[in-house]
Amino acid sequence: MTQSTIVKICGLSSPETLLAAIEAGADMAGFVFFEKSPRHIDLETARTLGLLAQDRISKVALAVDAHDAALQDIVEALAPDYLQLHGSETPARVAEVKARFGLPVIKAAGVATPADVETARAYEDIADVILFDAKPAPNAAVPGGAGVAFDWSLLRGVAAKHWMLSGGLTPENVAEAMRLTGARAVDVSSGVERERGVKDAAKISAFLAAARLS
Repeated sequence: MTQSTIVKICGLSSPETLLAAIEAGADMAGFVFFEKSPRHIDLETARTLGLLAQDRISKVALAVDAHDAALQDIVEALAPDYLQLHGSETPARVAEVKARFGLPVIKAAGVATPADVETARAYEDIADVILFDAKPAPNAAVPGGAGVAFDWSLLRGVAAKHWMLSGGLTPENVAEAMRLTGARAVDVSSGVERERGVKDAAKISAFLAAARLS
């Protein structure tokens, strides 16, 4: 991670929206492999999008408590640059995944209280990036992508070495979120959609412009 603003557009599922993210200047494209998510893609779609993204944008494969065989299929189909673990994976599991696949890992950490931020520190020396996201409700069907923000002031002065802000970000609020938290890396999914699971090229462009001006 560098000192310039890193922007990740997550939940891309079509060539058109992937190209919109690339043309807008996004650094990372996130692809969701979780069947309960409206942004889930199958392995064949992953192959197509992976080839389109190759050498143009960093590819991030998002999985939720996936076993090794499923991760292997994802890696073979997408050839990702990062694995994003967005479930209840323990620090030991994150270390296992890194060792097995030889890829940098982004570990999502749900935040609702100061204790959640402190808990995430257990991943600091294992994950390559900690992604602070809004903590889902106990009965939520999916662990992210709900468009819900958390109290950004909880991250003020956070000491994690490499981290990214997610959760309820939009073109309208990303600059304020970055100002309050000091984040230099941001992740957006539902905030650049025209309907649930469907990205909007104009919103992607607006988000990049707002983040890069911050």
